[in-house]
Amino acid sequence: MIDVSTDYKPQAAQKYVNISILIIENMTTLHISTNKADLDVPLIYQFISEQSTWAIGMPLPVLERAIDNSLCFGAYLDGRQIGFARVVTDCATFANLVDVFVLPEFRGRGYSTQLMEAVLGHPDLQGLRRFTLATGDAHGLYEKFGFTPPARPTTLMERYFPNIYSN
Repeated sequence: MIDVSTDYKPQAAQKYVNISILIIENMTTLHISTNKADLDVPLIYQFISEQSTWAIGMPLPVLERAIDNSLCFGAYLDGRQIGFARVVTDCATFANLVDVFVLPEFRGRGYSTQLMEAVLGHPDLQGLRRFTLATGDAHGLYEKFGFTPPARPTTLMERYFPNIYSN
């Protein structure tokens, strides 16, 4: 486990509508917000760089740049961040959902569903022609929200460097 402290402050000018949602269920209040100042960047960094299946070893400056240039969603219980999602978008035609997680000790309680509802309900993500994501193990979650395998997979191409953060 890496102890990370950072003086991270969002660098990009605010270009997205900020939302804040309170979901109260079974005496528990989940707060979902797009306010980047509320993000626990060390926690996000630790999870993504050490526990994710997609970005092990990601350098902190890369994550900070990604956050600066994305629409980010934090999920909080009692002020503690327990989940995160990031959307790369032009807010007009296209969005790509990335870096979605709920901390392991909070899984199985519906928080990922609530996080996805907040993402897909965000006003800047309405009327898009294409909304994409990649997943290795959460197909069931995303299918509940209308995500399917590509309708025309032969039209999609990628440049993929899975080990880019390896030393």
